[in-house]
Amino acid sequence: MIPGMNKKQMKQMERQMKKMGMKMEDLEGAREVIIRFDEKELIIDNPSVSLMNVMGQETYQIEGKAREVELEYEVEIPDEDIEMVANSANVSKEDAKAALEECKGDLAEAIMKLNS
Repeated sequence: MIPGMNKKQMKQMERQMKKMGMKMEDLEGAREVIIRFDEKELIIDNPSVSLMNVMGQETYQIEGKAREVELEYEVEIPDEDIEMVANSANVSKEDAKAALEECKGDLAEAIMKLNS
């Protein structure tokens, strides 16, 4: 159900949607919705989820309180990459490895960082 609408308004809206070929249903039993980004996740616990179908196109409406979780992951950096960055930037392997870790394994970015 859409917040702020009473049952009568909801029924009127459902009739209008049906005339336009739109179908909306509540999806019961959803425990969690996760939206993943490169560096974080948005997690919505116990969400209210509705599915709207308009001419074959499905749209989900999600209601609930989201919490943000930062992703922590370790990038595995091959020894060949460390050696290449060290040689290209004329630095020690330790400095090259630190730069690669900071740049999440991006060789070009690590070299540019060490040369600046």
